[in-house]
Amino acid sequence: MRDMNLNELKELLRGCGVVGAGGAGFPAYAKLDTRITTIILNCAECDPLLKLHRQVLEHHARKILSALQIVLRTVQADEAIIAIKPSYKQAVEAVKAELSGFPFCRIGFLPEVYPAGDEVVAIYEVTGKVVPAGRLPIEVGVAVFNVETMLNAYDAIKSGMPVVDKYITVTGAVRSPVTLKVPIGTEVSKLVELAGGATVENPALIAGGPMMGELIPPNGVVTKTTNAVLVLPEDHYVVRRKQCNPSIEIKRAMAACSQCRMCTDLCPRYLLGHPVEPHIFMRSASSGSTKDIGPYLNTYFCSLCGLCDMYSCFQLLSPRALMNTCKTGLIKHDVAAPEAETAPVHGQREGRYIPMTRLISRLGLSEYDRPAPLSDVQVSTDSVRLTLRQHKGAPAVPAVREGEKVGRGQLVAGVEPSKLGCPVHSPIDGCVRQITGEYILIEK
Repeated sequence: MRDMNLNELKELLRGCGVVGAGGAGFPAYAKLDTRITTIILNCAECDPLLKLHRQVLEHHARKILSALQIVLRTVQADEAIIAIKPSYKQAVEAVKAELSGFPFCRIGFLPEVYPAGDEVVAIYEVTGKVVPAGRLPIEVGVAVFNVETMLNAYDAIKSGMPVVDKYITVTGAVRSPVTLKVPIGTEVSKLVELAGGATVENPALIAGGPMMGELIPPNGVVTKTTNAVLVLPEDHYVVRRKQCNPSIEIKRAMAACSQCRMCTDLCPRYLLGHPVEPHIFMRSASSGSTKDIGPYLNTYFCSLCGLCDMYSCFQLLSPRALMNTCKTGLIKHDVAAPEAETAPVHGQREGRYIPMTRLISRLGLSEYDRPAPLSDVQVSTDSVRLTLRQHKGAPAVPAVREGEKVGRGQLVAGVEPSKLGCPVHSPIDGCVRQITGEYILIEK
């Protein structure tokens, strides 16, 4: 593959709709910057039970490293680091087998803890640099891309192929956990069938992992950021924790929060010096005090990793859910994030790591921690529902009409060049059957 200049690579990645294949879906082109000195390939597999990143890296190591090399040369960075856990042995061996051809690259091992995949945590673990509170990684000369994002970049650079498929781990209470390559817009109920079907009656479905994923109906669809479909019994602890009602949770906090500060003492961002202290927020919110608005504004610095909700609080309160409600309200009313100072890294940080094995056990997921082998066989579907908000930034605007025939890879919705965002392309040959303000329905 040939080298490119910065603007050329940006336009290519934007035109092909390459976004972060997980999390908020930040457009990849917007991360490219000549201030980058270090590129991190994130293979932390942050949430429990997910398998796709380590497997994608194992199967496609050369392609991913090739794309990484193009990006590194384009921004003139000094090095690339593969951030990965030692237990991902097959993926580690696959990378090591290719490293001689990519001298700019090295492996940086992550601890077997949660949330090692939070980019602020991953950056500190493999470089020793702390991203200042409220700032982007570029402030310390770093850009972070996950494994599948870089594979999508390879396809864009190699052949101009836009993002139309997604790797998904389907696991939990299913007969045959599996990692699949599926068209974006596929209904999640179809994926459960491809994993042998649910093993429980009236299963609950979570799009993503048990910590950061969200409950989704059976007719929910795969987007560019969907990493997993987790199937669990409807009365499972993880499901119940995700069904909390903020208005009820604030009353529970008023009655039960003992200010033990475990939510803060185990908070990964707090331990890196960021001014997020969930216990102080809970004190202010449960009392209704607004004399000091700092605890409310500091919700901007929460990564929403979910440790305080799912693990830390002995009273089963919901700091994350309430902080997210607060942050959402602040954003809705255009309240700016505060300027904040970053404290030194906490001296007891490593002693407060949350081991993945302990987390899985605490969540009641040990029985579901099973292999989910990757299948590169292209899954077919007769229809796709393409949501227009699959990335950070402005939603895509339909570029087709109802009744119009489209081909696989054809642009069906775009974003103005002046706005942050990426286009959406059809993953199948078919006909546009319906267009709404939220999605485009295409049928074969």
